[in-house]
Amino acid sequence: MAMTTSVPQTGRPHNEILQEMQAFGEDDAQWRDGRTWSLVYYAGPEHHEFLKEAHNLYFAENGLNPIAFKSLKRMEAEVVRMACTLMNGDAKSCGTMTSGGTESILLAIKSYRDRARKKKPWILRPEIVLPATIHVAFGKACHYFGVKARYVPVGPDHRADVKAMGKAINRNTIMIAGSAPQYPHGLVDPIEELAELARARKIPLHVDACVGGYILPWIEKLGYPVPAWDFRVPGVTSISADVHKYGYAPKGASTLLWRDPSFLRHQFYVYTDWCGGIYASPGIPGSKPGGCIAAAWASMQAMGEDGYMSRADGAMKVAKAIQAGVAQIPGLAIVGEPHATCVAYQSTDEAVDIYAVADLLEKKGWGVDRQQNPNCIHCTCNANQVDIVEGYLADVAECVDTVRANPELAAEGNAAMYGMMAKVPVRLLVKQAVLKIMEGMYGPDGEVPDLSKVGEGEDDGFVLKAINKYGDQAMAVYAKMNGLRDRAKDFLPF
Repeated sequence: MAMTTSVPQTGRPHNEILQEMQAFGEDDAQWRDGRTWSLVYYAGPEHHEFLKEAHNLYFAENGLNPIAFKSLKRMEAEVVRMACTLMNGDAKSCGTMTSGGTESILLAIKSYRDRARKKKPWILRPEIVLPATIHVAFGKACHYFGVKARYVPVGPDHRADVKAMGKAINRNTIMIAGSAPQYPHGLVDPIEELAELARARKIPLHVDACVGGYILPWIEKLGYPVPAWDFRVPGVTSISADVHKYGYAPKGASTLLWRDPSFLRHQFYVYTDWCGGIYASPGIPGSKPGGCIAAAWASMQAMGEDGYMSRADGAMKVAKAIQAGVAQIPGLAIVGEPHATCVAYQSTDEAVDIYAVADLLEKKGWGVDRQQNPNCIHCTCNANQVDIVEGYLADVAECVDTVRANPELAAEGNAAMYGMMAKVPVRLLVKQAVLKIMEGMYGPDGEVPDLSKVGEGEDDGFVLKAINKYGDQAMAVYAKMNGLRDRAKDFLPF
């Protein structure tokens, strides 16, 4: 389809526009049938249509002014109260709704930065200490708000290394964080130990439960072992949790919860001298879409404990099936020991390139998330995948056999690009390559790139060409240097 470059001179018929919009989505991820293992959390067609109606009732209302739209304020307050109860907050716990997990995390770090300015004004260069598996939104927040992120490698179990994080804390540290669970591998960090550390150092602890906040409580009620992570743990001062994930609300609904109002007050922005009147805002956007608030409230009311328990049970059955199935496929292994419904698997056989497996799965119609450190494939599991998970595992096994029999697949298509990007030792090169891709996606043409072709075109940048042309040689040199370093450890005195 040709790209629209200007507003049409004459308005078009509504039906024609809607048909064209439907056609736009023909090549999008097929999430309704469960073949996409991320991005969308689907509770079935009936709930989906109900959410559309709930959203549309308030799609024009603006939560910017809670006095003008008292209905939205009531629904937001009730969503927050239900969330606080679910996550074992007491009568003092409080919070707000946000547009998503990223805004929740940004606001948490902004609030802790401002709190530190009040309580510890001598801190001129604030820092936060994070496990390496923490969501990238923490780094984004630090970039935006002038805070230094100190990333600490995780332990061999892929969970936060509490001792190492303790060593990273210094007089400039304004908070630490952990995940419940972390997205890449579905592991809950040792929150109780992190909380003890935070209390001993007299600093706040934020728990990122954007994925797990609205499913871990139900998983625990089902009898699965879940490490303590919420407000039951003394020392946890805030929690981010997305209603638009396992709360099954539409995109644009998250919650940021605080142990008490003394933390919440640092979240607000107030300006009293504007000629337009006194301005007060709890979040980053000005206008606050009413539809997302209304649909989040409606989703929680419609699902109820029974609905959430049923879907959590189904999602966990899928996750456990993947763990058991992958264990039966030679050359693959689950990353860590997942606590929730996110699962990742990696290759344990040099003859099986996991990115080549991902390419073949995509050719079979599966949506695939590739990850690095370690290279692996990620699956966020949902109840609507109960009936298709065995077919998925059969396809995984077949793809592994094909890759083992055809090693050249590791050097073709997306496998080559993802593999090289994951291995390039100078991460600045990768950053420059990604910037080039983003410029193309959001430039005048707005084209979605074919990653398997990146670096081959005449207009591709020097860095991309260099990675494609010299990447293998660079990695060989890098591996040789690592080997020399490892051998040197045997006789060096340090």
